[in-house]
Order: sequence, then C-alpha cells, then structure tokens
Amino acid sequence: MRPGRLSPADIARVGSVGLRTHPLRVALTALGVTIGIAAMLAVVGISTSSRAELDRTLDRLGTNLLTVAPGKTLAGERAVLPEQSVGMIARIGPVESVGATGAVDQAVYRNDRVPPGQTGSISVLAAQPELLDTVGATVSSGSWFTAATAEYPTVVLGTTAARRLDVPRVGLRVWLGGEWFTVVGVLAPVPLAEELDSAALVGWPAARTYLRFDGRPTRVYVRTAESHVEAVGAVLGRTANPSAPEEVVVSRPSDALAARQATDTALNGLLLGLGAVALLVGGVGIANTMVISILQRRAEVGLRRALGATRGQIRVQFLAEALLLSALGGVGGTLLGAGITALYAYSQEWPTVVPAWAMVGGLGATVLVGTGAGLLPAIRASRLPPTVALAGP
Repeated sequence: MRPGRLSPADIARVGSVGLRTHPLRVALTALGVTIGIAAMLAVVGISTSSRAELDRTLDRLGTNLLTVAPGKTLAGERAVLPEQSVGMIARIGPVESVGATGAVDQAVYRNDRVPPGQTGSISVLAAQPELLDTVGATVSSGSWFTAATAEYPTVVLGTTAARRLDVPRVGLRVWLGGEWFTVVGVLAPVPLAEELDSAALVGWPAARTYLRFDGRPTRVYVRTAESHVEAVGAVLGRTANPSAPEEVVVSRPSDALAARQATDTALNGLLLGLGAVALLVGGVGIANTMVISILQRRAEVGLRRALGATRGQIRVQFLAEALLLSALGGVGGTLLGAGITALYAYSQEWPTVVPAWAMVGGLGATVLVGTGAGLLPAIRASRLPPTVALAGP
C-alpha cells in the first residue's frame, strides 16, 4: 500500500508545530535572519534613495556648470587669471552666464574684539552679481547684492559661515578688514559650489573700495548649453588665459558629486558584506534550532514513523519548519529594512526608493538560508529508526 501524500496545507500544518510550541525560541532565532535581511535591504534602499536625491539635485541644478581656476606655473608657483578673463569667457557662443569670485586677503569676525587668529576658517570672497544665478544658489534669508548694496560695505554669508559667526538673522554687523560690514543675506547650501558655504561674500566694487581687492578672479563659474559642455570645456583654458592656457584648471562640479556617490557605493559594498555575515549567523541559528528541535522531538518522529510516515515526509516536515522559520525572519527583515530606509530618507528629505529586486532578493536569500540550514537536520531526523526514536534521547 502506497503511503498517502502530504498536501501543501498538511505540510504547512506539521511544519508549524515546532514554531507554535516554542514561540520565544522561534522569535530569537528569526531575529538573526531579520537583522541580516534588514541590514542588506536598508543599505540598498538608503543608497538608492541617495542616488535618487543626487539625480534630482542634478536635474534641478544642471550638469552644465564648469569652473575655471588658476593652477600652477611652470616654476610651481600659484598662477593668476587676467582681470579680463570673465569678459572673454562670456563671449564664447554657447555660454549662457558667467559669474566669478575673487579671493580677498582679509578675515571676518563676529566683532572687533575677537583675536585675529580665530577666523573660523571662513574665506572672504569678492562676488560678481551674476554669481547667484550661475551657480544655481538661493538666498535663505535677506537678499543678494543689488547695484546699490554691491557698492557699500555689505556682506552675504554662506550657510556655514553664518553658523560659525553666530549670525542668526540679517541686519547684524560683522568686522571685516577693519570695517563694519552689514549682513544683507544668508545663502542656502550650494551643492555645486560648496566652497561658497563657508565664505563671506562682498560685492565686487565694495571689495575694491574697502578691502584693497586687486580685481583678479580666482574662480570663474560658467553655465553653458547642455549640448556644448565638452566643447566649451575644451576651449576655456585658452580663452581665460590665452598666454598661458596650461596654467588654467577647468573642472565640472557635477563630476565631483558623482565621484562622491561612487565612494558611498564602495562603502555600501562593505555594509552589504556585514549584512551577509549577519544573515549567515542567522542561518547558523536556524540550523542550531532545528538540531535541538529534533533532539527534543525524537519521540514524535518515532511515533510518526511507526504510524507509517515515510522518511520523505519526515524530511519535508522539518525542512518546511526551517523554511517557515527563515521566512518569518525574512518578512520581518524586509519590513524593518524598508522602514529604516523610509525613516532615514524622510529625515534627509530624500525620495524614498526601495528597489523591488532588493526585496525579492532578500526573501530569496531567506529561502536559501532556510533550505541550507534545515536540510541536514531534516535528513538526520528522517534517518532515525522508529525504535530508536521512541526510546528517547
């Protein structure tokens, strides 16, 4: 007489017996798988959300911003750009806008009583009016330079500079170059020109009048047509300094953002490895739980074998128990990982992106872990002779 076949419902019922009878042990064992899946899914989700935010930022700010800065002379000294370089660059056909800053050899302080050495690493820069639109910056409070304020001792602070100087609002004064300058604006963070975040910006004419600025730009920001970025970049050096184009450094800020994202991706690989280790530990926990379960349920195995259960049915029972245990951890890990991603993305004001392939892959990993962890204990249980099993441990 052929033994009856277990239906899927029967397999689920007998496979869940061990889970229902030892809930605390099941919860602790599933926790290892949960942590492993949650760690891997959170790393993938946060990384993907970060890339989505980068793409959104670049879509908003554009990848068509180029910067021109002086490099080194053949003698190894710091090169300079001609005063006319901004005007010459503006005459390039595809160029849409140009703005420049010039380094000023002065320091800015909260008041005239601060010791000279305590500058807070804040740079002082002369700024042209076109700078704001060219770099895609916005003013978080106050206003940018107008034709009037650019002539007088006024200053616009980067977001980091305002925090270091403890300037909570516009209208206050700071001590700059032996003069009192009135703060007329504070910039929001500038992703494509982060050097402006820690700078005190002074109008180009006021820098000449009050700070002995020589009028030479030290960084020129160039916004060009998207389709001509490479072509414009190729001629910027010769245009900015025709007599010494090799002393000009041309860069693309969006490439720096992409490089930073690549660094984050490398770090994410390390974190994924740690998540895989946690998942492996969870698998060892499942295997250990299954071995203990078999030792504790030898009488049950012997009774089922004596009543006609086949070795295959015993294997299926304990393998199903291991799969259910790992699936419990996998579902919990998937929900936890997605929740961590959502919370972190919300805190950073990023879009929340959890790739479907990551969730499916996480659940698939739990199936592999459950199969690998439960297979040997299931085979061991199926090989127990009924007489030996009924005799107890």
